[in-house]
Amino acid sequence: MRIAIDAMGGDNAPTEIVKGALEAVKTYSDISITLVGDENQIKPLLTSNERITIIHTDEIIEATDEPVRAVRRKKNSSMVLMAKEVSEGRADGCISAGNTGALMTAGLFVVGRIEGIERPALSPTLPTINGDGFLFLDVGANADAKPEHLLQYAIMGSIYAEKVRGIENPRIGLLNVGTEEKKGNELTKAAYQLIADANLNFIGNVEARDLMDGVADVIVTDGFTGNVTLKTIEGTALSVFTMLKSALTSSFSAKLAASILKPKLVGLKQTMDYSEYGGAGLFGLKAPVIKAHGSSNANAMFHAIRQTREILNNQVTETFISAFEKKE
Repeated sequence: MRIAIDAMGGDNAPTEIVKGALEAVKTYSDISITLVGDENQIKPLLTSNERITIIHTDEIIEATDEPVRAVRRKKNSSMVLMAKEVSEGRADGCISAGNTGALMTAGLFVVGRIEGIERPALSPTLPTINGDGFLFLDVGANADAKPEHLLQYAIMGSIYAEKVRGIENPRIGLLNVGTEEKKGNELTKAAYQLIADANLNFIGNVEARDLMDGVADVIVTDGFTGNVTLKTIEGTALSVFTMLKSALTSSFSAKLAASILKPKLVGLKQTMDYSEYGGAGLFGLKAPVIKAHGSSNANAMFHAIRQTREILNNQVTETFISAFEKKE
């Protein structure tokens, strides 16, 4: 299978992107990778050319660029050329750690949307205390949503959780302000009934405070609420680790305790590491489009490639297409 990667997207490009690609082709003999970006920067980083090719361009979509304008005007950017590799059949899926809005625009207008899916969803897998993780969608592809969109997110999330994460009959939860059926605004009340009537393992409403406890395998919400929740979780986790580090380095006795606790703290950090789950899939497109975290290191990029490979191997996109063909 062929995977195209925006080698210039993200805070650590292209060094960490190339390292992750090299590790992936070393691990998986059935993939080939096309790195799209500045050949003068990429080539010196390649310790092997086995199943890795380069498409040269020195045009980049910056994090500060307005997404739609950037995709329209920077047609030779590494991100747009990466998406074209997929749309023109030279790659089976693509990955970028660059501008999220621009990647969603390129995915929608270059790769294309699956017929029957009204709104694609940005869908990361987030860690939980027990290490199982949960799929969370939408976290920002669409700020507004209709009840029908949340139903579609639930269907796609269930398919992904079963096929890629290996969860039999995944539990679907609807993010809400309370667990009671009649709680919430008009959107969640209407979405509740639609999802409940679908052939899914719907467990009902779930509250934000229970997400990290693994209350469900798939959590569905609108993009505005999802993005706020995601950033709250990220910010809280960073703050807790910062406060913990400060407390454990505040005195000699604290440092001594820290040296004893270090293996446990390292294990905790690994359990809560988003990079182990890969990137956020832009579900609802004609091919896998993965948004890696902007600060992705080589390990995060490796797992984004692993995730893309699993989506392709398990024919997730084809299953999305079949599922929504039946509903027309």
